[in-house]
Amino acid sequence: MRYVEADGLLVSGIGLGAWQFGSREWGYGAAYASEVAPALVRRAVELGITLIDTAEAYGKGRSEAVLAAALTAAGKKNGDVVVATKWFPLFRTARSIKATIGERRAHLAPFGIDLYQVHQPVALASVEAQMNAMGDLVTDKAVRTIGVSNFSAARMRAAHAALAARGIPLVSNQMRYSLLDRRIETNGVLDAAKELGVTIIAYSPLAQGILTGKFHKDPDLIRSRPGPRKWMSAFKRRGLQRSRPVVAAVEEIAAAHGSTPSQVALNWLVHFHGDTVVAIPGATSVKQAAENAGALGFQLTEAELKRLDEISRPFCR
Repeated sequence: MRYVEADGLLVSGIGLGAWQFGSREWGYGAAYASEVAPALVRRAVELGITLIDTAEAYGKGRSEAVLAAALTAAGKKNGDVVVATKWFPLFRTARSIKATIGERRAHLAPFGIDLYQVHQPVALASVEAQMNAMGDLVTDKAVRTIGVSNFSAARMRAAHAALAARGIPLVSNQMRYSLLDRRIETNGVLDAAKELGVTIIAYSPLAQGILTGKFHKDPDLIRSRPGPRKWMSAFKRRGLQRSRPVVAAVEEIAAAHGSTPSQVALNWLVHFHGDTVVAIPGATSVKQAAENAGALGFQLTEAELKRLDEISRPFCR
């Protein structure tokens, strides 16, 4: 496993996204939370994963509580892993950040909040007001560090400046990023992150499973999957045809390394830009968690990195 230092947080290059722990609309309910999640978390941390990301919005705290219980069952103590969660800003002012932090901490107890993030740029408050409220949580030792999610380059710069005025770093910006969605490379977000020393936490790094190749092998497979993916254009015939060259290249490189397509896609993502990007793939099984953790167990050649860069460039826009 490869580890990245982000303003005092030592995180694994491959983390674990825990949205599914609290998700019902995607088909992951109580049985998954009580049976699969604990085994999945145990295996992930055994294999060196130290960054686990959840959020208030993932089941109104259900994911946070399931994660805390799973870490406890795995014998982990506060500080053993980096726990990241998010405040949901829809229809809320900055005052809500302090008003709801007790709920976040209660759901995650006995684990502290190592990284607290603003989930979306939709609050009824300025970026500065939100960052000042977040900064107060750091000062009060209610959370350890601050990040944002889905922030544009301009908003990220504003957040960075507001925190810097208080001597507090902006640690991260969580963004959708994969070989099939490279827009952060052309809209200024990645460049700003590199300039400011902000880590990009890539969510949906396997493009919701498309980069595994399974939907190209069996296009009808999506019909049996829970949630809204079956209606997304990327899973329709035209979308799969557009992504086919990238998936074919990933599969060919995977065969050369004795790895899987998803491992190659994750490996490219966290290596291509040095230490700027870490990824948080989700997992629906222990097997998937182990596969994700093994994504950094081999080294892509410069030629392979370049080939994947070139063939996926249509997805930069």
